[in-house]
Amino acid sequence: MLLHLVRHGQPDVQPRLPAHEWRLAAQARRGMLALRQSGALPSAATWSSSPEPKAMETARFLTDCEIVTVASFREQMRSAGWVETEIEYRTTVRKAFEDPQEPALPGWEPLDRTRERVTSAALRLVEKAPRSQLVAIGHGTAWTLLVSELTGRAPDLDAWETMLMPDHCVLDLNSRTVESAWGSWASARSVRRSDRRNR
Repeated sequence: MLLHLVRHGQPDVQPRLPAHEWRLAAQARRGMLALRQSGALPSAATWSSSPEPKAMETARFLTDCEIVTVASFREQMRSAGWVETEIEYRTTVRKAFEDPQEPALPGWEPLDRTRERVTSAALRLVEKAPRSQLVAIGHGTAWTLLVSELTGRAPDLDAWETMLMPDHCVLDLNSRTVESAWGSWASARSVRRSDRRNR
């Protein structure tokens, strides 16, 4: 079975709101159109999504199929007003990976908790899937944890830092390997630098 993980399109960052309430930015359409037209996504698959607005909006743009909402696919919970700059954000998330049992900032969910709920939800979905291919729309940190758990490897933070918005990777669940890495669907010409922002 193949599991297609899709990271949502570029969000409209609103620091006064918690990240799980953010919607897609107006310019997100370009990257999502490139992914939809790339041929990387299967034509016949079971589709699911995190309930967060930016994930659901991405899913609805990418497919006309029915989309199952999976509450546990939401991103690591983070409070509003957390960090101001991209460098601060990346540093704080790396800190969360270094000590996954503790919140990296007040109001941030410990990553061990994120890993447990995302992995449990993914495995339940795989067990019930009627098709040989699954597509799940979600988030960069959550999917980094899931890839680590399903492949038995340490979280790939270099891959996390270079993820696009949107982005796509494929896991072969039979061999527990990455069949198609993050970003491999996109040519350099099809993705703007702004699509690499990592929030």
